[in-house]
Amino acid sequence: MAQQETLLTAEGLRDLEKELEELKTVGRKEAAEKIKVARSFGDLSENSEYDEAMSDQAKLEARINEIEHMIKNAKVFDEEALGTEVVHIGSKVTITNDSGAELQYKIVGFAQADPDEGKISDESPVGKSLIGHKVGETVEVEAPIGLLKFVIKEISK
Repeated sequence: MAQQETLLTAEGLRDLEKELEELKTVGRKEAAEKIKVARSFGDLSENSEYDEAMSDQAKLEARINEIEHMIKNAKVFDEEALGTEVVHIGSKVTITNDSGAELQYKIVGFAQADPDEGKISDESPVGKSLIGHKVGETVEVEAPIGLLKFVIKEISK
């Protein structure tokens, strides 16, 4: 079975590598300490602190495995080489909606998406609709509240 590529900007790859290093060093050390403390409370069969510490460690290891998988299968986009003619992963896009409100997003791979930071995935409805379009074009997005229209005002790096 083929591995799914993780589309990333160079910044996104650096962020994942930094998070991985932090989890492998600090995170694992903290998890081991929590388990050690919880074990000191005695009987493990009724020790909720121990159960919680073990659960936290399992979540930590799952996140480490997830990041390692994403890095292994990363396809890094050269944002500088792609230009600003059309929207692509790595583009910063300024759009206006039907009411004239201006919105700015950076199009990123799903692993980097953080709407609170203005980073939307190329797989999201808005991101998907913007990819491949140029300044001045109107794009339509099918949303639960109905059809949304956006006009692309600017594309930058």
